[in-house]
Amino acid sequence: GHPNSHSKGGRIMAEGSKRVVVIGGGTGGYVAALRAAQLGASVILVEKNALGGTCLNRGCIPTKVLLHTAELASAAREGEPLGLFVKEARVDWSVLMRHKEEVVARLVEGVGFLLGANGVEVVQGNAVFRSPGEVAVTQEDGTVRPLSADAFIVATGSVPALPPVPGFDLPGILTSDGVLGLEMLPKSILLVGGGVIGIEFASIFSALGVEVTVVEMLPEILPNLDVELVGYLRQILEARGIRFLTSATVKSVRALGSGYATAVTAGVEEEIVTEKVFVCTGRRPFTQGLGLEEIGVRTDRGRIAVDERMRTSVPGIHAIGDCASPIMLAHVASAEGEVAAEAIMGLRAAMDYRVVPSAVYTAPEFAGVGRTEEELTRSGQSFTVGRFPMNSNAKALIAGMPDGMVKVISDRETGEILGMHVLGPRATDLIAEGALAMRSELTVDEIVATIHAHPTLGEAVREASLDVLDRALHLPPKG
Repeated sequence: GHPNSHSKGGRIMAEGSKRVVVIGGGTGGYVAALRAAQLGASVILVEKNALGGTCLNRGCIPTKVLLHTAELASAAREGEPLGLFVKEARVDWSVLMRHKEEVVARLVEGVGFLLGANGVEVVQGNAVFRSPGEVAVTQEDGTVRPLSADAFIVATGSVPALPPVPGFDLPGILTSDGVLGLEMLPKSILLVGGGVIGIEFASIFSALGVEVTVVEMLPEILPNLDVELVGYLRQILEARGIRFLTSATVKSVRALGSGYATAVTAGVEEEIVTEKVFVCTGRRPFTQGLGLEEIGVRTDRGRIAVDERMRTSVPGIHAIGDCASPIMLAHVASAEGEVAAEAIMGLRAAMDYRVVPSAVYTAPEFAGVGRTEEELTRSGQSFTVGRFPMNSNAKALIAGMPDGMVKVISDRETGEILGMHVLGPRATDLIAEGALAMRSELTVDEIVATIHAHPTLGEAVREASLDVLDRALHLPPKG
């Protein structure tokens, strides 16, 4: 940390207030604006649509609203063994959509309030660079407002990437932007892409009673995550009736009267008929039309090239989040926003991507931080793995959620924690302990020496750490 980090509220007034313009008000941009304002900059934030960007309006937040209701519906349907009898739990999609709108509106309003409270001026409009020191903002009424600044932070995010497949441009084909605007729930849906977005939506739709098929090009869903736990999750989802086609290619989609027919090859070719088709094959950086090329900002395959302080090839211009980041996640964009603001205001800040937790909001949840066994095996590093199944954890059993496990991976020589992977209830919350441990370069002994409250899901983290040392107390001895 820098010497001033503990001054009151982190407000360090710079000599002669710097003018900073942030382009884009998503989870990267608005956090960058807040941090720059904390450090005494005079900040203007330009946003063409709604504050909060993809994450708040069309991504992380609204999908979790749907997921929460889907989980409640599943719990109501599966409650009888726990003594809970609910007459016909049914989900009213229109009421759920209204709730989603309310949650999103409240959070977006909250972002606006925070910016105002920190003295950030928000300008609605579309910014284009005229020179490295000035942007022109076209406002909704057509007037153009020039803004000059000492530093710019480009945080323009990403848009859904559509592969060049015949029929993907048909009317009614969904992307992650449009899927949350569905008027009613379809009877069946085909998801193209088995990454995080696809698998989360598969989980949501399935729990809401939709017949779901997932098509993934690669040999397994959720690439780059822990292979053992991915296999476990896939079995759970298949048992719920989700159909997975892996190592599969979508050849084309054609419209039918009542839906779509998708030609898929997975060894053999078949035609899958569903009411809706949702293409979730990832996102690409949005950097077009900003005037970046004209002022000499270097891009690499559409992504803005930056260093570890989020500086572009043009002095005074920084870029953060999906338009520039090697990792397209909301929490990474926010961290990059803080780093960019601190770098502009003269603090020693740099991004360190070694400890970035990933969270997948399936049911059960899946989260990971650090290296996987596969990565460590490939790199030739010697490691030890500890496992603890959720079905041996009191809190998971109480909740009737025994599926999953915690897996802790440590360096065989030093005991330093190299990775933690969790499948099970509240995995996305539990992973914070793994991230903190790795960031602090702790060893498994230090997690073991930390008393965890009982009964909690967090005990599974300590037990998995004990298992690394062959000392798990709530598992039978090995061998």
